Amino acid sequence: MNITMILEMTSEVDDRLVITSGGRSVTAVELAVLARRAAHSFAGCPAVLYEGVNHLAYPVALFGAAYAGIPFVPLNYRLSDTAMASLEGKHPGSTVLRSGDLDSWLAALDDLPDPGPDDLTADLTDPDSVAVVIYTSGTTSEPKAAVLRQRHLLAYVFNTLEFNSAAVDNAALVAVPPYHIAGLTNLMSNLYTGRRIVYATGFDAAQWIDTVRRESVTHAMLVPTMLARVIEALGADGTGLPSLTNLAYGGARTPRPVIEGALRALPGTDFVNAYGLTETASSIAVLAPEDHRQAIESDDPAIRGRLGSVGRPLPGIEVVIRDEFGAALPAGVEGLVFVRGDQISGEYGTRSVLDGDGWFPTRDLGRLDVDGYLYIEGRADDTIIRGGENIAPAEIEDVLIEHPAVAEVAVVGVPDPEWGQRLVAVVVGEGDAEEIRAWVRDRLRSSKTPDSIVFVGDLPRTETGKLLRRNLLNDLANAEQNLELEKNHA
Repeated sequence: MNITMILEMTSEVDDRLVITSGGRSVTAVELAVLARRAAHSFAGCPAVLYEGVNHLAYPVALFGAAYAGIPFVPLNYRLSDTAMASLEGKHPGSTVLRSGDLDSWLAALDDLPDPGPDDLTADLTDPDSVAVVIYTSGTTSEPKAAVLRQRHLLAYVFNTLEFNSAAVDNAALVAVPPYHIAGLTNLMSNLYTGRRIVYATGFDAAQWIDTVRRESVTHAMLVPTMLARVIEALGADGTGLPSLTNLAYGGARTPRPVIEGALRALPGTDFVNAYGLTETASSIAVLAPEDHRQAIESDDPAIRGRLGSVGRPLPGIEVVIRDEFGAALPAGVEGLVFVRGDQISGEYGTRSVLDGDGWFPTRDLGRLDVDGYLYIEGRADDTIIRGGENIAPAEIEDVLIEHPAVAEVAVVGVPDPEWGQRLVAVVVGEGDAEEIRAWVRDRLRSSKTPDSIVFVGDLPRTETGKLLRRNLLNDLANAEQNLELEKNHA
């Protein structure tokens, strides 16, 4: 079993277009030919490092590596030269594909004869061979090399999707970066269902909207920051997106006001919230379109509150909430989220973090309600300990984001000699700090009221919208040091 099965199955169905990128479109048959040519060009290489933007070369290189029986390693093309060199050093002798080389690399493949599937020499039957290595974003620590084997990726596709189920005119716009797990699984899932993929090389809300209209895009996936910008741009535009029938969002925690605004702005679009991690080979829980409709139309706080959940586990996925000692917790009680299933890897390099029963510790804090809906409350590493009390930043952020002066917010804990940590709310917006603190105090107890409010122009995030808390903490620490220096020189 090898992910090339997805491409081979699609090639045998019909000759519909499957990829549109940079003004060029190819069918599944043409993509398979390019991938086999790429496989031969990779002969003798230990891996393929892809350091480019979204481009036709991305699926060609991915499936070419799979045909060659070697790992595909997509790297963040925005990394500094030093950081990129460090990652490249972990894969000596590999083929490296950079953004500036992609057009010429594809042109060279176009001139090669098709070797044909029978000429491939790699063993494509081993489900345990490494398919992809993805370096995690490292929002709270240094990136780790997450290993995904052939069986993990195929389990996600085969357990959750129906082959060739898309209508002939369906098209999916992919704007998430190629080095993210969502970029990888968007390719495989759309190819498997028969939906044409339209690649965007970067993200700009106005250009994204224009592409949806020009290409008659029916499906798309956005991270929360992208979604907020699209909805804002649509408000000024006033035309809507009549072709867009399905919009998935995820990759980071989505504030309820953002999704509620999106549901109002696009009433004819089905929304899907997907939760997953690199180590889980994409989504493991989904809040389906009917869940969104029921929530937005309901006066029941419990049902409406499901907009703050990530939905229910996908087929083949089990979820359990445990306390710090490993004991399972009942519905409604917050704890550590553990998941299990065939698509779960939990492997870094040669080290697995799965326990003896196959459970993966996500390091996310969350809870399950009585109906099986999963609520993610943040990372365990983000927990603030103030005066001996464990405080989840997400609880305070959910209250702050409802304040009219707050556009975005992050709550962090900074060192304090008396309380251990004090609460700092970093707010994108303008307002009165004491009035905002009072807003929180009126809705939460005083121990969860931020000790201070810091106003900023924006929050540090990854390209997929995840908050970089360690960057934020470093910025606050540097600001405090500069303030102390100013005081000492006064």
